[in-house]
Amino acid sequence: MAGNHHAAASNKVQVTIEEGLAIVTINNPPVNSLTQEVMNEFHRAIDLLAKNEHIQAVIITGAGEKAFVAGADIKQFLSLDEQDGRQLSLDGQLVFEKMEQLPVPVICAVNGAALGGGFELALACDIRIAAENAKLGLPEVGLGLIPGYGGTQRLTRLIGLGKAKEIIFTGKPLSAQEAHQIGLVEKAVPEKNALEAAKDMAAHMMKNSPQAISKAKMALHKALETHLQDGLEIEAHLFGKAMATKDCKEGAAAFLEKRPPHFQRH
Repeated sequence: MAGNHHAAASNKVQVTIEEGLAIVTINNPPVNSLTQEVMNEFHRAIDLLAKNEHIQAVIITGAGEKAFVAGADIKQFLSLDEQDGRQLSLDGQLVFEKMEQLPVPVICAVNGAALGGGFELALACDIRIAAENAKLGLPEVGLGLIPGYGGTQRLTRLIGLGKAKEIIFTGKPLSAQEAHQIGLVEKAVPEKNALEAAKDMAAHMMKNSPQAISKAKMALHKALETHLQDGLEIEAHLFGKAMATKDCKEGAAAFLEKRPPHFQRH
């Protein structure tokens, strides 16, 4: 989508869209904590992106250089009971699930500390790129809590049960390099370079067929939810759907004619 515009209602969650790339910046100094206000605004931003057919990729990042998103607003925990806590968890899970289900790649540029809910936000993204100064961790057990925005589930699926237990039981944050070594982040880049690296990766993805990427994302997510045979059937179904698109015919023709493909853009 040509041009550059803001699509968020407030300064705490800023959305800019340029040439099909949406950048969502959480700006809540000093550490971009996920207060209820920020979560509500982030929810609205994700809903807006879900309705925007011009979006081809999304980057999530934090303002400043100190923190990506450093967790929830701990002050509120003092006054919450069991039902309040359950609802807080469900509300956060819903927002991150909506983001996860966007039909485009969602890349997380972890520019600093990603702790608690901030780490869980990163886990719900498709790709994680962390700056060398980033720290990633789930310190909830030190507060008498457990991760509540999907951390116990997504972390286990991403790196396995044993390593997930170590990270959650110790509450000890990992460096970007440590996170990269265990497959928790896809790239570790020099300090201040996370956003640029995310933009570069998004640009490569956006050269490809948006319809094909959407279908590939659906199939990949099913791999974690189904038995192999069911997953293979889903893959075959989506492969057939992709085969019938104009993008497929254009991609094949461009390959044979040795020219760049011109995929359908909204």
